[in-house]
Amino acid sequence: MPQDTTHHTRALLNASARGPSAWTHFTRWLKEEAIVAPLVPVLHPSPLRMKGLGLFTLLGHPLFWFIWAVWLPQPYENLPLRIFTALTGLLLLSERISRDPTSKLSGAVFTGVLWFESPFLFSWMYLCNGGNQAWLASMAAMILAYYFATDWRLATIGIATGALVARVLFAFWGPDVAPITGELFWVNTMVLAFCISMGMLLSVSSANLRREHLANTLATMGIMAHELRTPLATMSLIGDALRGTATNTPDPMHVQLATRLHTLVRNMNHQIDSQIANARLMHLPGYTEAVSAADLVRETVTSYPFKSSRERDSVTLAVAQDFRFLGLQSLFKQVLDNLIKNALRSLAAASNASQPGDLVIGVESSGGRGRIFVTDKGMGVEPQMQTRIFEPFFSTYSGTGHGLGLAFCQQVIRNAHGTIRVRSEVGRGATFVIDLPALG
Repeated sequence: MPQDTTHHTRALLNASARGPSAWTHFTRWLKEEAIVAPLVPVLHPSPLRMKGLGLFTLLGHPLFWFIWAVWLPQPYENLPLRIFTALTGLLLLSERISRDPTSKLSGAVFTGVLWFESPFLFSWMYLCNGGNQAWLASMAAMILAYYFATDWRLATIGIATGALVARVLFAFWGPDVAPITGELFWVNTMVLAFCISMGMLLSVSSANLRREHLANTLATMGIMAHELRTPLATMSLIGDALRGTATNTPDPMHVQLATRLHTLVRNMNHQIDSQIANARLMHLPGYTEAVSAADLVRETVTSYPFKSSRERDSVTLAVAQDFRFLGLQSLFKQVLDNLIKNALRSLAAASNASQPGDLVIGVESSGGRGRIFVTDKGMGVEPQMQTRIFEPFFSTYSGTGHGLGLAFCQQVIRNAHGTIRVRSEVGRGATFVIDLPALG
């Protein structure tokens, strides 16, 4: 074999030994960013921000019409189009849309309104004004703002479709203006391409930072929870020592204290297991087993560390018809643990003594769908909070909850192609309903 060929072969072998190529890393990263990462239609969501965008849309477009039609006249303006666009701001101002910007309905409305008033309207006005300086600058500003307001994938698709629809409509109904050709075409194209590439780059980087921040926060919580096991192990040994002392020298006080210590350690270990499980929110395993809903509910209630017999007696099981679903027993057990814990906390806040039937856990099935519900007669959830309780780090118990339990529940259930929702009236309790596809 010639010497240069030998060196080339050795180089390829050494590169293979070093691990995946740069291209492999790039394709893996691209898949993670473009396909795996969840879509976030509304960035930095809040009711105030949603209403602010709605108010800007409602008042801004009539103002822009005045600027471009009266004060600084441009070749083309369209008052009816401006008025129609301004009225879409009323959708964002409505309480149903603005109160929960993270809901599917709000995301869909926001995406539609933003697409119409940004890439479509700006592309239409840009074409109708012959790509002049004013509208080139406006297009550049719109592109950067669009990437800042929504997910970079939605922004990229929105800009492409908005420009395409505007171009088609312009060909049929646009005003008679000189086409954008020659040097002007290439200059404008380079400016807009630069804005799109910069908007995409900054948006992808921002999305990466948000996910890394969440992952690091969850990892830190998991580590802290794990470290608590060391002092608990010491407490368990103290309980064993007290129990041994009581055996040699009978003392009811020692027996009672040892029992309480062991119960406390058991409950704390259960809480630690819950926190560690919740902290795996972004790295949940896949589903490979058929789970019986009735068995899942019974096992969860049996193993739950109730604080007292009265608390245990408050739970009633109502299994109407069992069903099986594709899931992971341990994950769904954690889901029910979180719901039971929240229900018991709500009951404790509502009254001093729980009664049998105050907490009902049911299973039912019909039409190829199964349902698990957890109903309590506690404090209930306020309407404005019902749409936010599944957000990571949002908690109705300020100072005592980290806000990961229900976010974990929703992610586990979504991964199993199911849904979770809440029905509640303040002062009359709450019902959490889990719907899952039943196996045939």
